[in-house]
Amino acid sequence: MSDKIDEKRNSRALLGKTVVTKSGKKFGEVGNITFETRTGELMQIILKNPTSYIDHLEIEQDKEGNWLVPFSSVVAVGDFVVIAEEDIL
Repeated sequence: MSDKIDEKRNSRALLGKTVVTKSGKKFGEVGNITFETRTGELMQIILKNPTSYIDHLEIEQDKEGNWLVPFSSVVAVGDFVVIAEEDIL
């Protein structure tokens, strides 16, 4: 049970972190995270303060126009959330 609490705490720690590609291009910040309620699997990062760099990319958006980055593209988490750009294009 404490593992689940730790996982929730860890995913909350992602909020506000800067999202960058492996080559250092900034996408924005983690505004929220969607997850599968049944399994708890993290599904997508909802970006806040998106940069103009992502305007020309074909990244999925929700009904409100928020940019959605698949969590499966995350390759590292530290001071930044690093994503593999080739996994989302």
